[in-house]
Amino acid sequence: MREIVLDTETTGFDPETGDRIVEIGAVELLRHVPTGNTYHQYINPERAMPNEAFEVHGLGDDFLRDKPVFRTIAQEFLDFIGDAKLVIHNASFDMKFLNAELGWIGKRSLPTDQAIDTLLIARKKFPGAPASLDALCRRFGIDNSSRTLHGALLDSEILAEVYLELIGGRQPDFELGALQEQTIDTHGGDWRPGPRPHPLAARLTEKEAAAHSAFVDDLGDGAVWKTYR
Repeated sequence: MREIVLDTETTGFDPETGDRIVEIGAVELLRHVPTGNTYHQYINPERAMPNEAFEVHGLGDDFLRDKPVFRTIAQEFLDFIGDAKLVIHNASFDMKFLNAELGWIGKRSLPTDQAIDTLLIARKKFPGAPASLDALCRRFGIDNSSRTLHGALLDSEILAEVYLELIGGRQPDFELGALQEQTIDTHGGDWRPGPRPHPLAARLTEKEAAAHSAFVDDLGDGAVWKTYR
C-alpha cells in the first residue's frame, strides 16, 4: 500500500479570494514505512505575499520570484502522487487549494476520498485534547525543534511520524504478533515435553562405544563420566 504524506504552504486561507499555493512537500510511505522518496517544490504565486502569511512560513516575494508557476509543475506533482492515499493534517484546507490550482489550469480534481485527514483521526482518538501538529508531537515525543517556521517538506516528514503513531505506533502489526505468540503458548510458561513413548535407537557403533569406554577407564576412579555408566 502506497501513501503520500503531504503539506502545502499558501498566501492565505481562501483560493476563492485569490490566495495561492507557494510550497508543496510530500513524503512517500510504502506499507507505512518511509521509502526516502520525496517531492518538494517552491511555487511563484504570481501575487504579493501578505505579511501575515510571511510570518508563518517566511517565504517572501524576493525568494519566490524566480520559482516556477503552478502550471509548469502540476503534471510532475500529479505523477508523483498517482492514485496513492494522501495523508494530510486538516485535509480540507490543502485539498481545497490543490483542486483550485488544478482547476484553474484545466487539470482533473483530486477526489476528496483520496485524502486521509490526520486531524480528524487525532480528534477522534483524543477527544477534547489539542490536535495541532505541534501538540501531537509533544504527545508522542516526536522532535520538532527544527520547526521554527512552517515548511511543507519538514512538516510532511514530521506528520509522517505522527501518522504512524496515530495508526498504532511504528510497528502497526505488533498487537497481532503478540496475539499469535499467546495463541501458540497454549500450555503455559511451565510446560515441558514428556518422555518419548519409544526411545530412539542408539546411533553409536559397537566400536565407538568400546573406544569411549576405554577413554573413560583411563581417566581414573574419580572421573565424572563413570557416574553415567
